[in-house]
Parts: sequence; C-alpha cells; structure tokens
Amino acid sequence: MLIFIKMRKEIFQEIEVPEGMEVEVKGNLIKLKENGKEIEKKFDIHNITIERKKNKIIIGDKKATKNEKKVINTIAAHIKNMIKGVREEFKYNLKVCSSHFPITVEVEGSEIIIKNFLGEKVPRKTKIVPGADVKVERDTITITSPNKESAGQTAANLEKATWIRSRDRRIFQDGIFITNKAGKSI
Repeated sequence: MLIFIKMRKEIFQEIEVPEGMEVEVKGNLIKLKENGKEIEKKFDIHNITIERKKNKIIIGDKKATKNEKKVINTIAAHIKNMIKGVREEFKYNLKVCSSHFPITVEVEGSEIIIKNFLGEKVPRKTKIVPGADVKVERDTITITSPNKESAGQTAANLEKATWIRSRDRRIFQDGIFITNKAGKSI
C-alpha cells in the first residue's frame, strides 16, 4: 500500500511598492492608487494570506504545497502588472488590413462597429471591456488601459470579430490584427 504525503513548506513572496502609491489590502481585494488612476482586483485565495507591511505586499503561506506556490506566483505577477499599469498605461496597437473591400471602424459607446468587412451588409460588433480606451485613426486602432487584462481582452475581441471562416486565408487576408501588445512588437 502506497501512501502519498504532500510536501509542505513555508513560501512567501514580497513585492516592493513604489513611493507615492497608495495600497489597500482587504482580505483578497487589493486596490492601488496613484496620480488619479485606480486599479482594484479581487483574487481567489484559499489558504494564502496577502498582507501589507510598510512599502511591501507579502503573499504566502506557512504550509504551502506546489499548487499553492503556483497561485502565489500568479498573484504576484498580477500585482506587478497592476503596479506597472498604474504608473504607465498598457498600450495595444492594431492594424486594419483590407485588400478586397475598404473596412471602416467606429467607436459607439461601449461597442466597436466594423462596417463593410468582406462586403458584408450587416456590420460586425464587438464590446469594449470596461476600463479600456479605444482610439481609431484611419487604419490604426490604439487601445490603452491601466489594467492589462481589459486592454488585452478588448484587442482580442477586435481580432476575433474579424476572423475569417470558410475562406482561404492566403487569399482573403482582410481583418484587424494586433501589431504591438504592451510594448512588445509582434
């Protein structure tokens, strides 16, 4: 008879908070504020504790397993992205490409409307995730947000809205494509 014992050890991660940034930790909710920008995120934590001590956020558990270590590292990465986003916004650039029919893109409220895609009479629509700002200038679309997830999801929604099915991608190369995401060129 085999008995498996989970190895448990003390795992903590410290994240340095820059000066001038307000941090509020209430259980599993973290709020960051600086220069009028605010980001808050609620984390799904089970046995993990999140505390603030002076200018550091400490995440960890005294008896952590491998799975809890993964969750700790994920939460730490999210908090680092939140700190970076409050300091300088994340920026995604997209390019509108059309070879057959000229595509027009408009922003109306919380929706982006794509007209004349492949000559379709009915415009395609996609949602703007709350917290993201969209600017359309001719054939370039710029999405900015202090929250990396909302900027990335809005860009992905746009790219997915113009995905071509049932046609040869080598010939029909029309669409909206991400060219630069969060400072990384694609």
